Amino acid sequence: MGEILQLKELLQKISKAKVDMKTIVTTNGCFDIIHAGHVRYLKAAKTLGDMLIVCLNSDDSVRRLKGPSRPLNGEEDRAEVLAALASVDYVIIFTEDTPCSILEKIKPKIHVKGGDYTEENLPEAEAVKKGGGSVKFIPLVEGRSTTNLIDKINCKNFK
Repeated sequence: MGEILQLKELLQKISKAKVDMKTIVTTNGCFDIIHAGHVRYLKAAKTLGDMLIVCLNSDDSVRRLKGPSRPLNGEEDRAEVLAALASVDYVIIFTEDTPCSILEKIKPKIHVKGGDYTEENLPEAEAVKKGGGSVKFIPLVEGRSTTNLIDKINCKNFK
């Protein structure tokens, strides 16, 4: 089971892991309603290294990115669910719109995003590369998205 950490604690864990030659993998997102697509994505991300850190958008950050009706689940609940997944080692909540600042501190070996992104439209790509890391993309699971679930709940796209 993973842990939800503050930055100082996380950096201590990372420092030890790097001394032990562990590969640090990061990802980020809102993870508002965890679904099978998220689980498969995080499982695939974990296979790329020894430690998977999920950088989670805060509630305020999600509202700025997704609108005033989001998130549906608060940041503490979202973090707790993520930390309970077998593939996730650590969760850290960030308040900015992008995880660039925190990634500059973590300096992951690999940063993972979904296949709907490219390096050109990924704000954090530069921060990861500046720290000596690389960005990998994992294909999305067809038909699995939080937006689809919300639409289904709202009977907008009932299939």
